[in-house]
Amino acid sequence: MSPSEQPEYEGHCFCGAVQIKATGAPFAMGFCHCEDCRAWSAGPVNAFTLWQPDAVEVTKGGEFLATFQKTEASHRQFCSKCGGHVMSAHPGANFKDVYAAILPGLDFQPGLHVNYESAVLRVKDGLPKMKDFPAEMGGSGETLPE
Repeated sequence: MSPSEQPEYEGHCFCGAVQIKATGAPFAMGFCHCEDCRAWSAGPVNAFTLWQPDAVEVTKGGEFLATFQKTEASHRQFCSKCGGHVMSAHPGANFKDVYAAILPGLDFQPGLHVNYESAVLRVKDGLPKMKDFPAEMGGSGETLPE
């Protein structure tokens, strides 16, 4: 498939001031249960889509895209006008996490749960429940029962 034939997904923050485009397909989709993602998303679980950095571009409102860094691992980005969450950059891992909720055209097909040891909401969906992260992402690779 040529670059011009790859699917494109448009998304935006809560007010629409910041708009993004993700091209191609995410290399992973799933749910994160870590305390930081739960606090940031104000929910019991966060749905993620992971993309190569060059597959995601800000198409409008870049001047309103602000960043919060609690740790060096995650640079969480949000709209400075409405506070709407947009994505997180993970420089050490070299990928971007675009929050699944802001990509309405993407057919979200989660493949796993990460940081399930920290879960406050147990989910019985048959997907692998990683204690932390898969080994290839620097985690233990250990799975937990549903």
